[in-house]
Amino acid sequence: MVQEYEQFILKVRKLTGIDLSLYKEAQMKRRLTSLYEKKGYRSFEAYFQAIQQDTKQREEFLDRMTINVSEFYRNAKRWEVLAEKILPRLLTANQKLKIWSAACSTGEEPYTIAMVLSSFLPLHQIKIYATDIDENVLARAKLGIYPERSLNEVPAEVKKKFFIKEGNFYHIADEIKKTVTYKKHNLLSEPFDKNYDLIICRNVLIYFTEEAKHLLYTKFSQALKTDGVFFVGSTEQIFNANQYDFEAEDTFFYKKI
Repeated sequence: MVQEYEQFILKVRKLTGIDLSLYKEAQMKRRLTSLYEKKGYRSFEAYFQAIQQDTKQREEFLDRMTINVSEFYRNAKRWEVLAEKILPRLLTANQKLKIWSAACSTGEEPYTIAMVLSSFLPLHQIKIYATDIDENVLARAKLGIYPERSLNEVPAEVKKKFFIKEGNFYHIADEIKKTVTYKKHNLLSEPFDKNYDLIICRNVLIYFTEEAKHLLYTKFSQALKTDGVFFVGSTEQIFNANQYDFEAEDTFFYKKI
């Protein structure tokens, strides 16, 4: 079984460019075993044959492998810190912020950034770059249609201003959608752009091995300007931040030094 999973990892990397060995093995193996058994396959080898030959199966595999749990203003207190402390400092130095929402999933995070920034800048001045490895979630992000549960933490005035309810779903306003540019990107294997003022990557790094985290913290640090900010999830504190030229500016916010 161990050797079979290792072979599966190698074949998947060749087929998709995604290196499953950089994810925590027990979690990933459990998730994928559950998926292939539900599909009626009895081994990683049989399942690989299926995802190799069937585009729909491959897309479902990628969707299950990546973690797509998101909502607007997730952990709302952290967004208050962003609005009250982090953004005012960044905007004092530069009104044209370069912002990246990494592993953005279905778009709730970059759209939240745009809505928060709309209190400081006109929407036509806001430009957010958002990436994910999964083309399916990027397609859903571009649509901008969400169930009510995704809006649980959205302030009432923001919901009224930037969402239109149609049936059981909420459509995000076009002027917010226009602030975000989406692109497929593999954090682990592809290069990062440089000179960002703010990078948000939340609730993703917990799924990676320590070696992969080290690689990503290094890459994120190098992608930030001096005094730029890295905003992580509420279970992702960086305990050795100075190793990556970071210092804590607030809880889960790290300033590049």
